[in-house]
Amino acid sequence: MVGTVSERFLSYNVEMLELTGGRFWKPYGSTNGSKTDLYEDRPPIDLQNPRLRVLAQALGPAYVRYSGTWANGTFFSDTETPLSAVPKGYDAVLTRRQWRQAVEFARDSDAQIVTSMPTSPGSRDADGNWTHEAAERLFAYTQSIGGRIAASEFANEPNLIGGTKPPVNYDATRYRRDFGRFHDWLRKRSPDTLILGPGAFELGKGSAFPSFIKMLPTADVAPLTVHRPDAVSFHFYGALSQRCNGLKDIDPQSDAWLSKIDTAIADTRTLRDRVSPGAPMWLTETADAACGGNPQAKTFADTFRFVDQLARSARQGVQVVMHNTLAASDYALLDEHDFAPRPNYWAAWLWRRTMGTTVLDGGRMDGADGLRIYAHCQRGRPGGVTVLAINPERTNARSLRVDGRAEVFTLTQPDGQPGSAALNGVVLELGPGDAFPRMTAKRQRGVVTAPASSINFITIPDAANPACTAKG
Repeated sequence: MVGTVSERFLSYNVEMLELTGGRFWKPYGSTNGSKTDLYEDRPPIDLQNPRLRVLAQALGPAYVRYSGTWANGTFFSDTETPLSAVPKGYDAVLTRRQWRQAVEFARDSDAQIVTSMPTSPGSRDADGNWTHEAAERLFAYTQSIGGRIAASEFANEPNLIGGTKPPVNYDATRYRRDFGRFHDWLRKRSPDTLILGPGAFELGKGSAFPSFIKMLPTADVAPLTVHRPDAVSFHFYGALSQRCNGLKDIDPQSDAWLSKIDTAIADTRTLRDRVSPGAPMWLTETADAACGGNPQAKTFADTFRFVDQLARSARQGVQVVMHNTLAASDYALLDEHDFAPRPNYWAAWLWRRTMGTTVLDGGRMDGADGLRIYAHCQRGRPGGVTVLAINPERTNARSLRVDGRAEVFTLTQPDGQPGSAALNGVVLELGPGDAFPRMTAKRQRGVVTAPASSINFITIPDAANPACTAKG
């Protein structure tokens, strides 16, 4: 045993803009709007859709994070229907009905709510200082309908300071004062709500933000020790997407791409040790690329990054990972139109059923021998172990020796179907009434073969690992 993760380790984001409706990243190939427009209009997400609920429930227990850049300027209206005009100092309106459905969706999906506060001019006093009145309305209404906000960041990505819509000449010192106001208010208002911070944006090395985006160093927006967070949160994307003029020559199965998150984790750990020693690390927003994801994000090609990032994050002490998004734009787990599962969703489904919360030393993460090996206690099987063997090599199969019986679940891309995933050669898809496919294992002894370009969840139920005897 080398660590543990939260029971809600694998979680997801539903953007605040999805709740209100508005302009979000336009998927590649969409014919809506002009060819040069990065965004497209969309109505509020239908959180009562039966398929969406079934698929979300299958990932529980989890956290659902209602936040994102647009949350910084969203006004919670104490009304059932939208206002005739957006209040001054805000960009969007969240109604009671929309938030109530979000609370109900979380409850029915066995997901606890994570969010962030509005920070735009409407949430500030005449001197530009943040006030808690808008946040108080949201917390009070949530409590009145029997809901609970489990954790909250102050602002979404405060190091990208322009996105928080701050006053003129706003700097890190003023931000820290505002975070202190938020911290003191929330600690008193809702003591059982975890305070997260700083929630800064980390970008993989080799990528850079456009020069016109004003950034503050992450260390400068980190909370002071007097306002230490309960968990140190960060966001990570390996690159900006092509729609934001990001990297276009990414090899999704290369060692360089798969290991990009390591620096962000190391930097966050150093920050954690300074501002809140011993606090857990939470990755509260992540996907392959910022700005809606790259075209490959909705294909099996991205599943190598998705699964490897989950495993290497757990191995390096990250307690919670929230994928962005559940069902919006290219990086979503589900298609935003019909909520059909994409390959990353099926990988999440397998993870949820095989990987327990106790993290084991699986060996080397660098893939030097062609395989990336990780291990957790098997979920729901005392003493059992699940070995995750990722073979990103496109031509060579690899083998592992296994003592005793093993049940193997191999994910691959079906021939000619990049938008699908196959489990042990059978294409995964929902059945009648959105029934899940059978999770049928290959039973093997002695040697397990990991085919080229495959992701293998290998459960060893009789491992009798002493670190796993109490629970998976």
